[in-house]
Amino acid sequence: MTETGDQREESEKAQRRAARKTIAAYHEEQPGLLLERVRDGFARLDAGEIDVFELDELIHRYKQAARELWKFCNLSGGGPVSALHVLEFRRERGEEPDWWEAGQRRRRRR
Repeated sequence: MTETGDQREESEKAQRRAARKTIAAYHEEQPGLLLERVRDGFARLDAGEIDVFELDELIHRYKQAARELWKFCNLSGGGPVSALHVLEFRRERGEEPDWWEAGQRRRRRR
C-alpha cells in the first residue's frame, strides 16, 4: 500500500516533532555539562589553583561553547531534523560533538 499525500505529510510532521523533542532534550543537557567546567573553575579559584583572569577565560570559553551548541541545535534551513541527522551521523562514527573544544578561542591571524 502506498502513502497518500496526507499520510506522508503527517509522517513528516511526526518526524519533525520527534526531532524537535530530541534536539531540545540534547540542548537542555549539554549546557549543564559545560557548566560543570565553570563550577570546577570556581573550585580551582577558591583552592588557589588558578587566578581570576584564568577563571574569566574559562567563563568566556563556556560562552563560546554554548554559542556553538546553540548554533548547532538551531541549524538554519532544516532545523531540528537536520541537527538530529548530523548528531546521529557523528555518533555512529564515534564523533560525539565536543562543545568545550568548539568553544576554544580561535586565534586571530595577523
